[in-house]
Amino acid sequence: MTQLDISAILQQNCCRDILRKAAQAENTRNAYEKGWKIFIAWCEHKKIEPLKASTDDVIGFLVAMVSPNRPCGGKPLALSTLKLYRSALNDRWRQQGEASPAAERSVTEALQGLARLVGGEPRRVKAIRECQMRTMLDLCGDGLHGFRDAAILSLGFAAALRRSELSALRTENLQRKSSSKLMINIRQSKTDQQNIGQNVAVIDGKTIRPIQHLYRWLEASGIRTGYVFQTLQRGGKASGRPMDSGDIARIVKRYVRKAGFEPSEYSGHSLRAGFVTSAAVHHARIDKIMEITRHKSAETVLKYIRDEQSFVDHAGASFL
Repeated sequence: MTQLDISAILQQNCCRDILRKAAQAENTRNAYEKGWKIFIAWCEHKKIEPLKASTDDVIGFLVAMVSPNRPCGGKPLALSTLKLYRSALNDRWRQQGEASPAAERSVTEALQGLARLVGGEPRRVKAIRECQMRTMLDLCGDGLHGFRDAAILSLGFAAALRRSELSALRTENLQRKSSSKLMINIRQSKTDQQNIGQNVAVIDGKTIRPIQHLYRWLEASGIRTGYVFQTLQRGGKASGRPMDSGDIARIVKRYVRKAGFEPSEYSGHSLRAGFVTSAAVHHARIDKIMEITRHKSAETVLKYIRDEQSFVDHAGASFL
């Protein structure tokens, strides 16, 4: 944000709202908006005015959302989603300048109780290993859609990128060092809410070839500026609009299915998890893995690795 932008904001009566939105990542704002809409739908079903809901109403909403028979339809929500939606409710009441009934201790205790009753073990998708990635890339084909999909899959894997980071990537974030080396500047990230920027070094390698796939896509699509991964219009022309993070997940599942694996066991996150797992199996150092993933805690990285490494150097190998 430039000095001119800030001056323009301060001249507006709604500057507080603008600055509040700037303080939140776009994905967070979207998730909060979705959570509030779901709460409104539940309140309409219960004939409750949303902003006049009580703490008991909020607890009732959370319980309903994990029920197999949700009042407004849909699958039961994960506990992590419930916590996110609780934050959405708190944010909405905070905007109104009022105390949030969702912030009460009884709501915290209700969430803890749900964690015990429903089970708090998060869903862990499978990692896409390097051999699987090679198979998926072979299935992408030679058309413009195939070039784009191969670039998304290979770069998402090689740079351990999140779906949102892939969809937000712009040409000015790419700095090509050589034919086989690329530096990516991630301007918006889950772990970089202030948009300071994080650099990720990408190498082309011998088999995955993410840099080769990326520039083949850019050349074929004619993209010189703007978003790297764009939706395609009829006739195969790049639209200028970025792909949604949900599109990234669907592409991953599409090629997982083509490769003969079970799509329900994989997601967009399988690209990022795949880099960590593959790097660990090939004995990469934890600190070097963290340079790519930008994790701040080694413990988080180790969560990806433990299952894959459970049978390597097993403690009972010498006597069982």
